[in-house]
Amino acid sequence: MSAGERPRAAVVVTGSELLTGAIADRNGPWLSQELVGLGFEVAHVLTVGDRPDDLASALRFAADARCALVVTSGGLGPTADDLTAEVVAAFAGLEMELDEDMRARIDARLAAWAARTGFGGEALDQATRKQAMVPRGAVALPPAGTAPGLVVPREGGPLVVVLPGPPRELQAVWPSALASAPVRELLTGVPPAHPRSLRYFGLPESEIAATLREIGARRDLSGIEVTTCLRRSELEVDLRPGPHALAAADELHAELAARHARQLVSEDGTTTDELVARGLLARGWTVATGESCTGGMLASRLVDRAGSSAYVSGGVVAYSNEAKTALLGVPAEMIAEHGAVSPEVARALADGARERFGADVGIGITGVAGPDGGTEAKPVGYVCFCLTTAEGLVLARDPQLAGGRSDIRERSTDIAMNLLLRAVRGRA
Repeated sequence: MSAGERPRAAVVVTGSELLTGAIADRNGPWLSQELVGLGFEVAHVLTVGDRPDDLASALRFAADARCALVVTSGGLGPTADDLTAEVVAAFAGLEMELDEDMRARIDARLAAWAARTGFGGEALDQATRKQAMVPRGAVALPPAGTAPGLVVPREGGPLVVVLPGPPRELQAVWPSALASAPVRELLTGVPPAHPRSLRYFGLPESEIAATLREIGARRDLSGIEVTTCLRRSELEVDLRPGPHALAAADELHAELAARHARQLVSEDGTTTDELVARGLLARGWTVATGESCTGGMLASRLVDRAGSSAYVSGGVVAYSNEAKTALLGVPAEMIAEHGAVSPEVARALADGARERFGADVGIGITGVAGPDGGTEAKPVGYVCFCLTTAEGLVLARDPQLAGGRSDIRERSTDIAMNLLLRAVRGRA
């Protein structure tokens, strides 16, 4: 590794159920973020089934790709197809041996369960023994469940960290892996990450691309890795400078923030959800929702954070016209005159939610999510939003959103959250 390089890392996620699509991988993205935060360049994220040859091939691939660290997840359980420890041991040229202390630790964890369920005995003993087998010379990490993690050194590299598959257990064992002597020693040679992030709403990727081309024509950006990602209708821009490009990254970050200040959500990557929560608490406001096409998605998003009871009063899913009238006081004559999907009804939903719950802020959403129900005047994707406050602020939008039904509903929720952020920031 030269002075200007970051050490490379790979993540190997095991599990045939991931390849069949039965479940989605949560460990690969989480581990990648952790490794990038530590200063590694994540070169590869590989998913392999519960087949020893495929896992062994992935480990060799990572070694050939000059990875200093490989982190695996899964394959540490008691069943016959849980073979990660054995495969990693063979990769490192180490023999497996029984760790009696680990066996006793796992036995203690299972004792109450075995007594309660009656599933103690030979089968459980064999399962415990299998999970307590570790490569000779490896560091065994205390389990969060019954499967210990491992830190396995290999002569000539890479260092392999083996973690359990369940995300809760993996994340619980990860700090112990970082605290282990082999990982600590490796980290001494990893330059600090020093990432910079920006978050925008309503800014196309093409605009950022054009800005970067213009800046790059007059300034050397070769030492900065710039990535953009559109997530939840927001454009995330991450700057990852090399060890000798910190000042250049600061200058680029400042220029990107200034160039697109109108669409800037945060200069440090803080999410809209976090900023909304902080803003409502700072103002002492409460919010109530009146939702039609989003079916409670906005309320769910608002209460997803711990402590949200301090600023969320409640919400109503008023899907039918009758519910809009009975629950939120939308006049039936208004619906008849303007239609259930209209700016007028969105305003009435917002006012009705605010008044019914005694909240400071009300948000109304009504739209045509599709795939049916659209008209020439109000096509699929036409959604009306309105936010009103007790102080007289009114923010209204009625865009036509692209995508299928789930896209329209998700994007509608994003827009409503952005309107709420504008309100707490005092922007019209």
